Amino acid sequence: PLQNRKLENFSKRDDFISVRNWKTIKLCTYNPMDNLPKCGANYVPLTPLTFLTRASNSYANRSSIIYANVRFNWRETHERCCRLASSLRSLNIVKNDVVSVLAPNVPAMLEMHFAVPMAGAVLNAINTRLDARNVALILKHSEAKIFFIDYEYIDKAKKAIEILMSDFQMPMPLVVVIDDLDSPTGIRLGELEYEQLVFQGNPQYVLDNIDDEWDPITLSYTSGTTSEPKGVVYSHRGAFLSTLSLILGWEMGTEPVYLWSLPMFHCNGWTFTWGIAARGGTNVCIRNTTAQEIYSNIVLHKVTHMCAAPIVLNIILEAKPHEQRQITTPVQVLVGGAPPPAPLLEKIERVGFHVVHAYGLTEATGPALVCEWQAKWNKLPWEEQARLKARQGLGILTLADVDVKNFKNMESVPRDGKTTGEICLRGSSIMKGYLKNEKANAEVFKNGWFFTGHMGVIHPDGYLEIKDRCKDVIISGGENISSVEVESAIMKHPYVVEASVVAMPHPRWGESPCAFVISRKDSNLKESDIIAHCRKNLPGFMVPKKVEFLEELPKTGTGKVQKNHLRAVVKTFVVSDQTSKREKPRAYNQNHEQILVLSRL
Repeated sequence: PLQNRKLENFSKRDDFISVRNWKTIKLCTYNPMDNLPKCGANYVPLTPLTFLTRASNSYANRSSIIYANVRFNWRETHERCCRLASSLRSLNIVKNDVVSVLAPNVPAMLEMHFAVPMAGAVLNAINTRLDARNVALILKHSEAKIFFIDYEYIDKAKKAIEILMSDFQMPMPLVVVIDDLDSPTGIRLGELEYEQLVFQGNPQYVLDNIDDEWDPITLSYTSGTTSEPKGVVYSHRGAFLSTLSLILGWEMGTEPVYLWSLPMFHCNGWTFTWGIAARGGTNVCIRNTTAQEIYSNIVLHKVTHMCAAPIVLNIILEAKPHEQRQITTPVQVLVGGAPPPAPLLEKIERVGFHVVHAYGLTEATGPALVCEWQAKWNKLPWEEQARLKARQGLGILTLADVDVKNFKNMESVPRDGKTTGEICLRGSSIMKGYLKNEKANAEVFKNGWFFTGHMGVIHPDGYLEIKDRCKDVIISGGENISSVEVESAIMKHPYVVEASVVAMPHPRWGESPCAFVISRKDSNLKESDIIAHCRKNLPGFMVPKKVEFLEELPKTGTGKVQKNHLRAVVKTFVVSDQTSKREKPRAYNQNHEQILVLSRL
C-alpha cells in the first residue's frame, strides 16, 4: 500500500516513521528473530543412521535380527555396522562412491543399509531377479566401486562381471562374497568375504558427520514395467522423513516383530530397513518368500508386521495344508505394488492378516499414500469394507501435497470419485532425481510437482484411488477403459487367481480389452465363462473381447505385471469384428526364463 501513496514529511524517530495525515508504521530495520544462533546443538542434518545409534543406546539387549539359528541384539548390530563401515573406508571407499549388493533378505543386506552410508558411500541394492546383462548394466551405469555378492548368486554375478568387462569395457569392481551366516558354504570369488570385513573392522569407528542432509544415501533402479530401468537417488533427508511417515501412518508401536517378506532391494524395503531400528523392533530375515517360510516364522517368532505385494498374498492363500499354521494374533500387512482386488483383500483378512493398502513408487521412496482406516467403516458390510480398503488413500505426512490433475489444463479434478487425471506429488520424500538422466528428470518434475504417470480419482472424502497407469488406459470407441477396473471384476470370479488386462488392437473400436487369466488348478474355466462373468459385472464396452489362460504372468522382480510384454503378445493376434484369433503360440523371454504366454488354446 505504501508504494501507491504519496508520502510527505517523513520524520525518523528511533525505529519509527511518522506519516502526516495517515498513521504511524513500525519500520522493521532490525528483527531480533534474525539473530538467534544456528549451531550443532539445535540443527543436525536428518539421516536414518541416527536410528541405529539410538537403538544401540536405548535397546541394546533387544533382539535386532533373527535369521534361522542366528541372533543379534541392537548393540551387536551397531558394532557390526561400525566394523563394516571401517573396513569399507580401509578399502578406499570415499564419499558418494557407489557400493552395490546382490543378495536376498539376509542379515548382511540389512546391515549394509547402515554401514555403507556410515562410510559416506551410496548403497545400490540390486534386484536379485534380474538377468546377468541387466546386473551388468546397473554396475556400469552406477560405476560401482565394490560389488557384494551373496553366495546364491555367484554364477549370475560372474556372468555380469564378464559382460561388464568385455561388452562394456568397464573395470571390474572389487568383489566381496556374502556367505550364509547360518550354514556357511565356503564359496569364494576372490579374496574378500563379508564376515572377514566385519571381523577386521574397527568396532569403535566413529561416523563422519553428515554435512548436508541432501547428500545421497541410496541408489535404486526402477523395475522397468514400461521402459528401461532408471537410477533413482534418495537423500538422507528423504529417507529419514519417509521412514517416520510410514511408522506413523501404519501406527507401528514399539518392539514390532517384522517379517522380511518384502525384498530389501525394493525401495530399500519401503524404508523399514531403517524403520525397525527406529522402533527398537526385531527383523526376521528369510532367504525365500514361500508359504511355509511365512507361516512358520509368523508362529515361531510371533510376527506382528510384514509388507507384501499382492502376489505374496496369493502365495499365502494358496498354501498347501502342511504349510499352513493357525494365526492366533492378527498380523498387520502393508500391501502395495499394484492395486489388490477387493476379493483378494477379503480372502486374506479371513485368514488372519489385517491389511492396510498403500500406493507408492520407487521415485517416492516407496509408499506415498496410505489408506488410513476409519472406525465408522467397521460397521459396513464386509464387501464394502474390502472395496474401501482397496483404495490408495491419503498422502503420507512428508508429502506437502497430493493432487490429481487434468491432462489438458493441469487443473485439479473435482472430488467426485469419477473424474480421472494424473496423480501428482510434492514433498521431501520425493527422490533427488534420476542419475545421469536430465531428460527423464525434466519429464517428471514440472511446475513444482512430480508427475507419477498414474491415473486416478479423488473421492469426496479426500481418498485417492488409482485407475490405471497413463500408458495402460484402453481407449475403445472413444471410451476410456481402466484396465484395473476390468481386472478387479475378473478377480471376483471364485476360480480366478490372477488377471491382467491390456489394450488389444481392434479393427472397429481401435482398441479393446484383452484379458490374461490364471485360474485355479482344480478349475476348468473357459473363455466364455470369463466373458459371461464380466457381462454381469461391467458395462458392455468394458467386457474383454478376448481371454487367454496362462500358467504364469510376466512380472518384474518386485511383483508388478509387465504389461509391455503382454501388449507385444496381443499384437500377434488376428482380430475381426466377431472373434479374436491368435496366429500361433508365442513365447517370450523374461530374465532368461522361457514363459509360454499363450499356454491354453
